[in-house]
Amino acid sequence: MKKLLLVFTLCVSFSMLAQDDDYEDYSSNLNWLTDLAEAKQESISSKKPILIYFTGSDWCAPCKMLKKDFFYTEAFEEKADQFVLLMIDMPRRTDIISKEQQEKNNNVVSKYNTSGGYPNLVALNDQLHIIGELSGYTFLRETDRHFAFIEAILENY
Repeated sequence: MKKLLLVFTLCVSFSMLAQDDDYEDYSSNLNWLTDLAEAKQESISSKKPILIYFTGSDWCAPCKMLKKDFFYTEAFEEKADQFVLLMIDMPRRTDIISKEQQEKNNNVVSKYNTSGGYPNLVALNDQLHIIGELSGYTFLRETDRHFAFIEAILENY
């Protein structure tokens, strides 16, 4: 009985965490693009790498946690202007993004999110070649490896 209660409690906790906040836009201080072609042009003109964030905004609990713990921090915002930011959202709700955007996102996912994991960060150069990838986020909510990832991209770009 205790095991059943524990399993039930965990299920309810994870369910509440996943529904913690409905879809919301990212911080207004960050300029997230949603079109790869536009990101490429921006990367060429600014000489900055592209940082793609693959997310499932309405269903992926680790994506929601990473958004709060990493992208909404001052530390990330200080680094964000050194990247062209591209968010590729794969929501389950059909009213979050248009069908056209969903098709564009599917194309980017099939080419650059080959691991199929969410959340996933992929860095590209201005010729759209992968220069780094970091997949996943745990319930421990540690962002050290995410900051190390973006630092490594910037050091080697």
